Amino acid sequence: MARPEQQNTKSSRRLATARIIAPVARQLRVAGVLSVASGLIWPVQAGALAWAISGWVTGEMTRTGIAAALFTLGGVLRALLTRAAGACLFDAADRTIARERAALISREARARADVSSAEVAALAVQKLPLLQPWITRYHVAMVRVAILPLVLLAVTFWFSWVAGLVLLVAGPLIPVFMALVGMAAEEASRRQMVEVGTMNAMLMDRLSAMLDIRLLGAIESASADFEERAEALRVKTMRVLRVAFLSSTVLELFSAIGVAMVAVFVGFTLLGEITFGSWGAQLGLGEGLFLLLIAPEFFQPFRDLAAAWHDRAAGLSVLAELEELDTTGRVAFLGTARETAPLRGPITLAVSGAAVAYSDRILPLPDFKLNTGESLALVGPSGAGKSTTLEAIAGLVPLARGRITVCGKTLGEDTADAWRARIAMVPQTPHFADQTLRDWLDPDADEAALRNALELAEADRIVRRLPDGLDTRLGETGGGVSGGEARRLMIARAVLSRRELILADEPTADLDPETAQLAISSLKRLKDAGHSLIVATHDPAVFGAMDAIVEVGS
Repeated sequence: MARPEQQNTKSSRRLATARIIAPVARQLRVAGVLSVASGLIWPVQAGALAWAISGWVTGEMTRTGIAAALFTLGGVLRALLTRAAGACLFDAADRTIARERAALISREARARADVSSAEVAALAVQKLPLLQPWITRYHVAMVRVAILPLVLLAVTFWFSWVAGLVLLVAGPLIPVFMALVGMAAEEASRRQMVEVGTMNAMLMDRLSAMLDIRLLGAIESASADFEERAEALRVKTMRVLRVAFLSSTVLELFSAIGVAMVAVFVGFTLLGEITFGSWGAQLGLGEGLFLLLIAPEFFQPFRDLAAAWHDRAAGLSVLAELEELDTTGRVAFLGTARETAPLRGPITLAVSGAAVAYSDRILPLPDFKLNTGESLALVGPSGAGKSTTLEAIAGLVPLARGRITVCGKTLGEDTADAWRARIAMVPQTPHFADQTLRDWLDPDADEAALRNALELAEADRIVRRLPDGLDTRLGETGGGVSGGEARRLMIARAVLSRRELILADEPTADLDPETAQLAISSLKRLKDAGHSLIVATHDPAVFGAMDAIVEVGS
């Protein structure tokens, strides 16, 4: 008897499959009908071919033209039906993948989960396409295997009970062994999918830390780790292939035995050595050839199902990963992330009795107020909640209790987008888009505005020493500038955005004293220019330059 957890897994898998298939169920049914109709034409073609050969042997050449016409017409009809079925299936697969990818990206963009972005990217780019062969091959193969073998078996029994009995015994053994092999295939595919995501996450992590790895002399260690993960992926992939080859071997063994036994029976019957096996008169050449042509086609639906069985296993592994990601706890941000008019009124901020539900715990936020042109430092040890407080102020995490008031209004779903239109964030880890520095800063800014913003952020010398100046492409990780320089460029971008409130997260983290002082100087210039500032930091030099200090986690 299946254990409760196994029953729950199967039930969850059925629900997940139904959810994926339901929007394209009609197309799959149509494709199944077309494919079955195509398969049912073969007995007509086989009959025409056997009839023509029998007539040629007996000298009745008039049959040849009629049989050739029937065979050709049947081939054309099969091709048209197969093409129509394929069009339905591939359209259904494309729609399903596009729908699931859009839902995945939308969900992950709207909320954050404790899942690596590299794993999500691997799921969206590498794993979701594995649903295509599952949809285009497995479902239609299941329909074919449920109908065509029964029809061909009935036709075979009509001519010979011995040939029919051979097919009846050999046929059902294939699904039994396929089911046994399929259990191993599904588990092997699941492990392979997990390893793909793990390797992508490790690769992203190593690439983002490449500079540190080189500085620490850990290149050999990082290469060894990557080689170990690549070897683990190779081993798991080979296990999947072994299972697939085993499944094919089992199928071919039983189908070859079945076809061979029918051939032996027909051959010895035509030689007169076997005088039983038919319902009336002994089998003639036409009937024997017909049975020989039908026998391989009887096993073809099983071949198709066996070929699609691994696709099913891979598809179910992707579904399991999607369902697991669906149940992962998330923190959703407020608003819709759409461009909107800025919130009206002077910049004011008040946090009162607020707390956020974050990482399975309630994290209280400090109470404080900020008015136009003021600066404030959020201080406290690492993990106290400084960055989370900044995120809550920006509406990037919802409150579990309490209230945040911005510009005299409660920060909520209806005000978050307009509030974010008035704030700019300087993250601890800057990110540069794949575009020129000029376009990244502000594609619409004139030279004077660019020069003023760069001077205000103490970043003008950075641009001057770049090989192509403002036309330089820094790449995602800011190759060509240091961490402190990247943060000052972020500050310049904040100035050009014309946002009044600047939120800076650890602007001097990991910087040497001289570079840190430049970052602090740029923040002071922002305040002198009329910007309001909230800085999360544990650097005394930073909070010493602010108007007020707020303890976080105290």
